[in-house]
Amino acid sequence: MKSITIKGSQRESVGKVSTKALRNAGKVPCVLYGGEKPMHFSADEIAFKDLVYTPNAYTAVIELEGGETFKAVLQDIQFHPVTDKILHIDFYQLFKDKPVTMEIPVRLEGNSPGVRNGGRLLFRKRKLSVKALPDLLPDEITVDISKLRIGGKVAVETLRTDDFTIVHPDNITVVQVKASRNAIADEEEEEEEGATIEGAEAPSADAAASAES
Repeated sequence: MKSITIKGSQRESVGKVSTKALRNAGKVPCVLYGGEKPMHFSADEIAFKDLVYTPNAYTAVIELEGGETFKAVLQDIQFHPVTDKILHIDFYQLFKDKPVTMEIPVRLEGNSPGVRNGGRLLFRKRKLSVKALPDLLPDEITVDISKLRIGGKVAVETLRTDDFTIVHPDNITVVQVKASRNAIADEEEEEEEGATIEGAEAPSADAAASAES
């Protein structure tokens, strides 16, 4: 999985006064969990732009002054209720031998024949919770809808793999094509045309001769 680098500074003081001063200076107070003890640090708010305001999934590389570097995932984020400014972020430290759970985006691939016939595509799960070792976390989960007809659906069960665990029940629908009145008519028309072509008989020799004359 791709990473975003966050350059920050470790915090010596974590009281309300120092936290307010950080925010007034355009910085975001953060906590890194998962190690021997929580580590408090801060970074410029703009440093989180590509990590937070994106539909993609990324891990983070936290580089602190002094040379310390940590791999982590964003665990929780708090926004100001009025301005939407980032108030606080929690990270969880990654270790190669410890699985971690992340929200991974789902990407649809192909063109659904059901949609071409007027059906409605319902994209019900745009992200899926995935548990895996850090090196096996996927950037995205691809769902092929090129054979998805009206009434068809793709459930979690069909997306399972040995590389990671999808933390949802098998019967959860990820994407489906629902019928509409026009779509049903289109499907029936397709079937009738196909039946007519298959059931048509070749013209007799007499008929062909008559047509030529």
